[in-house]
Amino acid sequence: MPRVTLALVALAGILAGALGFSVLHQNAPQTDTAAVRSIVEGVLADHDTRLASAAPIYRAPQNVAGLDPKVLNPMIESYLMGDPTILQRLSSALDSKMQVAAREKSTQVIATMKDAIFNDPNQVVLGNPNGDVTLVELFDYNCGYCRNALPDMASLLADDPNLRVVLKEFPILSNESIDAARVAILVNESDADYWAFHEALFTSRGQVDKKVALAAAADLGLSPVNIELKMEEPEVSKAIQTSYDIAKALNITGTPTYIIGNEVIPGAIGLDELKGRIANMRACGETECAS
Repeated sequence: MPRVTLALVALAGILAGALGFSVLHQNAPQTDTAAVRSIVEGVLADHDTRLASAAPIYRAPQNVAGLDPKVLNPMIESYLMGDPTILQRLSSALDSKMQVAAREKSTQVIATMKDAIFNDPNQVVLGNPNGDVTLVELFDYNCGYCRNALPDMASLLADDPNLRVVLKEFPILSNESIDAARVAILVNESDADYWAFHEALFTSRGQVDKKVALAAAADLGLSPVNIELKMEEPEVSKAIQTSYDIAKALNITGTPTYIIGNEVIPGAIGLDELKGRIANMRACGETECAS
């Protein structure tokens, strides 16, 4: 029974009782309005309590009229225009959710490919081979951003005696990049100074190709002829393919790309950002520490 109806019934009952009492007792006092209100409120409260504890009442489904886009769309537009920051907040929330999902996926992939990423016997290892933090960089010798980021890596190697750096050839910009990467892998296998070779290629003018790479190797005392004969060997191809496999699994599409801990960092983020992430790895085991 609706509360309004119930209230009317209760009020009618009380008034009827009061009227009967008045007829029987002509000298009885008039009905107290405040008392009547209190009784009615008590009846309603008791009704609400019993209704809340009762089983839900089955109601037959009703037909719902379809929403007309001509009516609905202007309403939505009006609502969004009334507070344009709604879309900004939605976009921000979506970005955060996607970043978390990407981070979780990267963590799983890095754990699965840990040896290939950090311990491949064909990769270049610079700095302290027993360092407490490892920084991995995937690069292309014809990448302008990699060239600009070279001083950052040089500073890290010079200033951080406990840093282990892994360089992975990731030639994706041209066939010339692939040739240069093949020469670099063979230089790393030799006793020559790989970092000197690395700097020579990134500080050379114009496109870095096989000729430039072989010349840099010759400057370090290596035989260009012997290196060129070995460029197509399976082990050389395997080293490059390993980088491609890692990139595919982690959805890496550009250079430079860094890997620290369980984070994939695309782009040349600068020396300070790299130092900050390395410091966080030492402090909490993650590239971002909880504040």
